[in-house]
Amino acid sequence: MTSKKYNTLGKGTAVTSFIIGALIFGIYFLTSNSDLLLIGYGFIVLAGIVNLIILIAILAKSNSDSTNRKRLLKTSGLMLINLPIMFLFIWFSLILIGNMRITFTNGTKNKLTDIKIVGCETEHIAELEPNESKTVWIGITGDCSINLEYLKNGEIKKEMVAGYVTSGMGQKMKHKIDGKDKDIL
Repeated sequence: MTSKKYNTLGKGTAVTSFIIGALIFGIYFLTSNSDLLLIGYGFIVLAGIVNLIILIAILAKSNSDSTNRKRLLKTSGLMLINLPIMFLFIWFSLILIGNMRITFTNGTKNKLTDIKIVGCETEHIAELEPNESKTVWIGITGDCSINLEYLKNGEIKKEMVAGYVTSGMGQKMKHKIDGKDKDIL
């Protein structure tokens, strides 16, 4: 195989690996579909093996082709850029599975104030107008539940959001605040 073909193969592999990895991560970020974690981890292993084989082949070719060595080494560098990007995706995925990302929407006809999200980690929303939404990230600190306490017309109301949440169970969800328990997990 010529040096030009090695360069094309290396660049194509690097770009394709990045695009597929970014798509898997992006869809996971938007959906919190846990199946994508398994697909992502499988992709990391498969892409890692393929990229490593091609990288070794390019490096070996650069040793035997001094004329094109610089170009081959640049292609190797491009391939290696995917490593920190992969670790960044893994790190951010670990953050996502350690947090509940809940969008709270005021489903009442009244302004809600002093909204406390209790359990796991305590968070606070000062107020929500009717139909207003706010997303809160709640760190999962172990086995816990998530409940709300809020003021509606000066009266304290309580509502269950999730009866059981545990480490590694982070996901994206929506909760309509309307005074009804919705133990959805």
